[in-house]
Amino acid sequence: MGLRVFVGYDPTEDDAYRVCVASLKRHAKVEVQPLKLDELRQAGLYTRQHVRENGQLLDHFTRQPFTTEFTFSRYLVPAVAGWKGWALFCDCDFLFRADVAELFALADPRYAVLVCQQRHAPAVGRKMEGQEQYAYWRKNWSSLMLWNCAHPAHARLVYRANSWQKDLLHELAWLDDELVGELPPCWNWIEGVTHGEAKAVHFTAGLPRMPGYEHCAYADEWRDELRGAR
Repeated sequence: MGLRVFVGYDPTEDDAYRVCVASLKRHAKVEVQPLKLDELRQAGLYTRQHVRENGQLLDHFTRQPFTTEFTFSRYLVPAVAGWKGWALFCDCDFLFRADVAELFALADPRYAVLVCQQRHAPAVGRKMEGQEQYAYWRKNWSSLMLWNCAHPAHARLVYRANSWQKDLLHELAWLDDELVGELPPCWNWIEGVTHGEAKAVHFTAGLPRMPGYEHCAYADEWRDELRGAR
């Protein structure tokens, strides 16, 4: 079995997904699987319901807003992977510039999950074509996660993914701190937050195709990858 990578999928960000997958495969031999809600529902893993009002996703029961269709589904990766081995998850708005085998080489069974532990405290407002921007503890840690899928701490994760509020999930609240390992920040490089050169760029505020982000860092590489992925 090759290296397993799960990419968050939202139909409104299909171009971002294609860039992410093309850049992954350009540098690495990987098996990539999108996390699509209809498929996860058919598998009986995803039961949350949502509505979209004025472009904003809202949880059907709590009315709590969230940003993408993979906000909650990322926490199903251990289950989708069969509770075996290691798997990488990333948001679809990533551009990879290096071989993710380097990340898998950092897999350490002492940890349930490994993440880039940057300190990111964006101003509350709008991002990504009008989506609400939220500040919370461990902001963006969950946007790229190296999962130890067999770790016993994940035993109730399907239930939690379908019932917990998003902040508790994004903050990895089901895990003791000592079970959260650290990855080099260059693998979740955010303009204005991360220093040095990027091995994976995270366009979390806005994609290079969006007004106001046409000239952000690594925008030309993103557009080049998009042209090749079409």
